[in-house]
Amino acid sequence: MLTTLIVAVRIVANPVANVFQKRLTQRAAHPLIVIAGTYALLTLAVLPFAVGTGWKALGPAFWGNMWTCAALAVAGNALLVAALRSMDLSVLGPINAYKAVVSLALGVVLLGEVPTAAGALGVLLTVAGSVLVVDRVPGHDRGGAFGRFLREPGVQLRFAALLCSATEAVFLKRAILHSSPETAFLWWVLLGLPLAALAAAAAIGRDVASQLRQLPREWLTYGALALATGVMQLTTLLAFERLQVGYALALFQLSTVVSVALGAAVFGEPNFTRRLLGSAVMMSGAVLIVWSAP
Repeated sequence: MLTTLIVAVRIVANPVANVFQKRLTQRAAHPLIVIAGTYALLTLAVLPFAVGTGWKALGPAFWGNMWTCAALAVAGNALLVAALRSMDLSVLGPINAYKAVVSLALGVVLLGEVPTAAGALGVLLTVAGSVLVVDRVPGHDRGGAFGRFLREPGVQLRFAALLCSATEAVFLKRAILHSSPETAFLWWVLLGLPLAALAAAAAIGRDVASQLRQLPREWLTYGALALATGVMQLTTLLAFERLQVGYALALFQLSTVVSVALGAAVFGEPNFTRRLLGSAVMMSGAVLIVWSAP
């Protein structure tokens, strides 16, 4: 029951965070400023817990995995926010289904996590459901629509973000094996802030000052984004402790339903019925994954 609750919270938190990210980019916030601001608020929240955590006892394997996670997280989140700038939330959300496939392959190589036949079939169903969503993008006919979809800049950014986050997931699991989900979450935040700040300063340059002046006007949105991101990341780590990475990421794709609903409700995005149908196929894959999980 606890694992089910953790996964359910993670499923809702991810698309909610995407909504706040999209809102900020619609108000001219640079993706790297959005990421750096999120990390800054999360750092303020976790700093009181950093004292007395016994960080000196953590070994080189933990630190190597966590620095890799932090770099991949900053890159992946920045690419995701950039993608949300130009594409519908209800289209980009289903692309996340491919993360389970990437992580399943990486999990076999790096973690020795071999899926059962039913689990592998469940992952494939999540991917098939995502094709139902993306094969009918507004303005595209049926012939070759998927190929044209893949050439969209926003979609390419989303796939790049997916590769970063799928790889990050495997290193997060390895970090947990050397510590705990709570410790990994703490250092995911603390290591991510300097990397995000340096990336923002290097990419934006002189425009950093003008971007920072916008922060006070958007403090409520940034606060909500930090809360949703923190809940999402902590529940992700707690799920990784209990489930194989590939299975956990496949279950997380149930958030597609939430993304489709939020895209229609908050941003007025079209093709609600078709995108919901694709999400239903993905849900059937998730049922198989739950049934086959150890």
